[in-house]
Amino acid sequence: MFSIAQLKQQIIHRFWYRSNRMSWLLSPFSMLFKLFAGFRRWYLTTYRQRHFKVPIIVVGNITVGGVGKTPLVIALAKALESRGLRVGIVSRGYRSRASSFPHEVSPQEDAHLVGDEPLLIAKNTTCPVVIDPCRPDAVSYLLEHYNSDVIISDDGLQHYALGRTMEIVVVDGVRKFGNGFCLPAGPLREPISRLDEADIVVVNQALKTTEEPIIQGRKSFAMTFCPQDLIHLKTGKTVHLNTLVGPVGAIAGIGHPQRFFSMLEELGLQFNAYSFDDHHHYLPSDFSQIEKCLVMTEKDAVKCQSWATDSMYYLPIDVSLDDEFWGVFWSHKQLQGLI
Repeated sequence: MFSIAQLKQQIIHRFWYRSNRMSWLLSPFSMLFKLFAGFRRWYLTTYRQRHFKVPIIVVGNITVGGVGKTPLVIALAKALESRGLRVGIVSRGYRSRASSFPHEVSPQEDAHLVGDEPLLIAKNTTCPVVIDPCRPDAVSYLLEHYNSDVIISDDGLQHYALGRTMEIVVVDGVRKFGNGFCLPAGPLREPISRLDEADIVVVNQALKTTEEPIIQGRKSFAMTFCPQDLIHLKTGKTVHLNTLVGPVGAIAGIGHPQRFFSMLEELGLQFNAYSFDDHHHYLPSDFSQIEKCLVMTEKDAVKCQSWATDSMYYLPIDVSLDDEFWGVFWSHKQLQGLI
């Protein structure tokens, strides 16, 4: 089965991640987009930006699509909590159907109400997670109700109404910056030079490698994914990967599905790959014509929990960051006063 999502990804890969005639034809529009993005940033930082008394850590990216920000947010939240800090997390809540904002996310809520990534964070941390299209309002909520010591923004690098004390930019180690053009000719939300202003650049290399990440001539830090044992979606029980008899159906509705499929290949699983749009709203009918046994990402799993079958599993991951990254992170002047 060849899905519309797979076709869209092929088209995007062809035009955004390769140098081609269409990109050059669209390059004047990219220049206009870059000018507009620069003006918007100046206006928001000059007239609308709100600052807070606690450190605000923004984890974001400069390209369209997923790069692995949410697993990093979870890792940072756990590390900060381990130092005894009260950590709050804010998110836009993309495609949220909440009736009012700010909205505090409960781990028991429906992903279609609060958004898949905020729910994933709430399930994997003990931190309060608050969604609001206006992130400063979410920060105010956390300070009022939880007296948070430090707040992490999942995404929001371009949400310049939110003042920040630290920026961590995540880069896809495979796709990087595509053809180097801003939208619509390429995948960039801001020019590559924006990295020079970030406090830390993290390269999501997904699988372990000995290659040291160098982005645009500057030192970066590698982040790798460490897959754990499968979790049976219906019961929550742990299942070893080699107990599944392939080929199974592999489901990925994330920004870069191939990252997940490459991980399954590395683990030796036999599967047929099925891509869906990022943040796809799953229905049982989506899986009616594919393999009965399904393995999916944890981000996909939170949207299938309420109607999971006996043959659905997800692959949880932890992230690995080296000691040098943590040394730079903890040495930031805004954190030094807290730990």
